[in-house]
Amino acid sequence: MLRAMTTAPPARNLGLLGATRIGIGAIVGGGILVLAGTGYAYTGPSTVLAFAINGALAVLTAMSFAEMASAFPDSGGAYAFARRVLSVRAAFTAGWVLWAAYIVAGVLYALGFGVYGVTMVAELWKLGGGPPPDWLTGHGAAVGAATLAIALYALTLIRKAAGGGELSTYGKVVVLSALVLAALWAFIASPSGTASRTLSPFFPGGATGLLSAMGFTFIALQGFDLIAAVAGEVKSPARTIPRAMFLSLAMALVIYLPLLILVAAVGVSEGQDIQGLAKQDPDTLMAAAVGHFMGPVGYWLVLIAAVLSTLSALHANLLAASRVAHTMAADRTLPWVLGISHESRGTPVVAIYASALAMAALLFMLPDLAAAGATASLIFLVSFALAHYTAYLARRRMPVVREGYRAPLFPLVPIVGGVACLSLAVFQAVVEPSAGAIALVWLGLGVLLYLALFSERAEAVDAANESRDTMLAQLRGRSPLVLVPVGNPDNAPAMIQVASALAPPRIGKVLLLSVVRTDGEDSGGAIASTQQAVQAGMTRAFEIGHKPEATITVADDPWKEIQRVAEDRQCERVLIGLSDLGQRGAAHDVEQLMGRLSCDVSVLRAPDRWDLDEVRRILVPVGGRGNHDELRARLLASLGRAEGRQVHFLRVVAEATSDSEVSALERSLARLAAEEVQCAHSAEVVRSDDVSGTIAERTARCGLLVLGLQRVEGRNTFGQLALDLAKQVDTAIIMVGGKSSSGFPGFRSLPM
Repeated sequence: MLRAMTTAPPARNLGLLGATRIGIGAIVGGGILVLAGTGYAYTGPSTVLAFAINGALAVLTAMSFAEMASAFPDSGGAYAFARRVLSVRAAFTAGWVLWAAYIVAGVLYALGFGVYGVTMVAELWKLGGGPPPDWLTGHGAAVGAATLAIALYALTLIRKAAGGGELSTYGKVVVLSALVLAALWAFIASPSGTASRTLSPFFPGGATGLLSAMGFTFIALQGFDLIAAVAGEVKSPARTIPRAMFLSLAMALVIYLPLLILVAAVGVSEGQDIQGLAKQDPDTLMAAAVGHFMGPVGYWLVLIAAVLSTLSALHANLLAASRVAHTMAADRTLPWVLGISHESRGTPVVAIYASALAMAALLFMLPDLAAAGATASLIFLVSFALAHYTAYLARRRMPVVREGYRAPLFPLVPIVGGVACLSLAVFQAVVEPSAGAIALVWLGLGVLLYLALFSERAEAVDAANESRDTMLAQLRGRSPLVLVPVGNPDNAPAMIQVASALAPPRIGKVLLLSVVRTDGEDSGGAIASTQQAVQAGMTRAFEIGHKPEATITVADDPWKEIQRVAEDRQCERVLIGLSDLGQRGAAHDVEQLMGRLSCDVSVLRAPDRWDLDEVRRILVPVGGRGNHDELRARLLASLGRAEGRQVHFLRVVAEATSDSEVSALERSLARLAAEEVQCAHSAEVVRSDDVSGTIAERTARCGLLVLGLQRVEGRNTFGQLALDLAKQVDTAIIMVGGKSSSGFPGFRSLPM
């Protein structure tokens, strides 16, 4: 019984043997025994060539996976790569597709186990006398056995991080190796001319048949990527991950290619051909073919190997699916509850349950093994193409990476591999429209869920991560520029401090802008004041170790000039100083400027000689719609880089709010605080009908107040709360506002 749970990631407890076993468990046996019949039905003996070409494509893909996973050893596979190199929206798409791929692959192997398991029981029933009952030979029995297997492996994975599967993995390798040796012996002992008879014609389906077989069976060589999916649990990942990937893939090819060509050569009777035999019953073709040259012993060996192979592959894909979901939940691209781990075992228990339930549901939707294989292959091909793309971008943007494997022949490997994967996926969607339709429906569902439910928190967490980890911005090809208009020498030092915190270290830039008005009478005094403001800002910047740019321009309207410079220099955000919010004229001008700017905006109101370095406690009131969660998270993560700082989140609710509602809000606010800041933080929910008074009372104990600008008809305004607080407190205030709100209007900012 589960007593308590945490969101801590699993420990690194997989060595080379354990990681390789995961890859072998997913690749070896399950795919070839379940899908070889489909390949033979499309292209006959040249199925071996289809597997060989798929093997070459898998090796190229493994190179890109190994480079990314060894450089950035986080669980999540292709999703983790996309999260680092692409936007959070693209990362969600990659993760959503990858989660579906592992789920569908799990369905394929669970259903394969059901088919072979039921066949074994039916054969035993025959040995006992009499034909098996109809309920045992129907599709329902296979689905029932598959559901039971999913449930048992889900329980196993919850009890142990690596999940077991050792016996089935080692057992199937031994059995498959024995089949290869037996087929080789049968081939050597066969009459002269057997191969020329059984392997001709070699390409009965032509190029189209070969490509179709490649698309349907590509999933049979999937599995090395599962090592990247659990990279966060691998010891010495820079060395272990590449070795485990290539070892597991090599083991599969060493068994697959000889077995395929030998079965086609000696697995059919006189007057038969492998393609014709496969069309009769593709699901159990391998058992029938081996039974031809080994008799009942061979037939039963295949049944045993198929059961062991499909079970170990099911285990590996369920393991990977749960890790992808767990990682996405940590980034809030999936609901946070999927990130809950068992307190003592560290296993992602809720993600395992969710993945297993999804597999069980899909069992009743996919009609047969061919449909499951086609869908899984297509989805994996798309995710592999994306992995090649992220590997290419990462090498281009960061030519010097941390220790780990580096793919040779760059950029040939990611370009050739990515184009090949994508081309085969498109062909597969055309040949098997149902597979493409399933993939599109799943993707469409994911986009709707993301926009409606996940986007606000996902983008806020991503913004906080990017502010803390400057490598993220560099990998994404960004060099953020913060525009700081300055005119008052007394305020310039505070402005440059906040702007420097907003700009990521090493790659972010700050641009000081001072505008000389041409309509003033004292042009000399205006120029001198402008120079003093720039000098004060530059001096403070050098003192804190920042090297900004500075420019002085001349314009009739300073506000339009700020807009022009922000657009010309493609600034990501603008920091505006406003000493007195009570001056409606100045506040109105700032609001008009914010309405015209196409970038994010922050407004600083600071008392004289305010010093950001002296701020130790920051108050952040939270409530209402989450229009500015992303900007707030980015700001707080930046400010949290300084040592000794504490962030206090505050939610003010009505006096009539019940205790249960307050408790739920406290838990939600605590999660929000943990997501947005890594420095010391606290969360508080207060009952009060005087919102501004309560916030003002808490602000008196802080050195900085962070507020979100109010949005009215898509425009940033200060709002009455900000104006009231500005009158009541002397503390510095930073107000943040974005160019557009995220998500659907009406969804609240607190975690769900």
